[in-house]
Amino acid sequence: MEKDQTSESPHAASDVLIAEKLMVKLEKIMEEHNYQRSALLEVLQKAQEIFGYLDRKVLLLIAEKLHVAPSQVYGAATFYNFFRLRKPGEHIITICMGTACYVKGADKILSTLEQELGIERGKSTPDGRISLFITRCIGACAMAPNVIIDDVVIGKATKEGVIERIRKSAGGEN
Repeated sequence: MEKDQTSESPHAASDVLIAEKLMVKLEKIMEEHNYQRSALLEVLQKAQEIFGYLDRKVLLLIAEKLHVAPSQVYGAATFYNFFRLRKPGEHIITICMGTACYVKGADKILSTLEQELGIERGKSTPDGRISLFITRCIGACAMAPNVIIDDVVIGKATKEGVIERIRKSAGGEN
């Protein structure tokens, strides 16, 4: 006797429904752009807004609908630091590694956070609570080094100040 898919997980049916609604949203965005190849970056941005990241399934759908080779879609998604190919954690830490920030010690902040959190840049903690990313420049060079925690820019950041802020925003130690 076959099992109903929803009997294994009470949330499975609602998860599928939510995913379908999100795909419909993405489809509408591509339709608004007349499925033009030239809309690739904007479609990728909107897809990331909708899903939180760009997984393989989403990238392949975009490639198919915009008539672009999957390698081109993947190339665009990996070329720009803005795009994420993995689901980010609940709290996102982004360290600016532009020239001014790097010269003012952003690399030391990054090393400290990698050690403190036990993860490398581009990864999330095993519990999925915190993700650590880098970006090239946020355009706030006068405040270097800059760290962004959950969309809040911390200028003239220090290792100690960033760790304290993470503990406060993420609700404790890891």
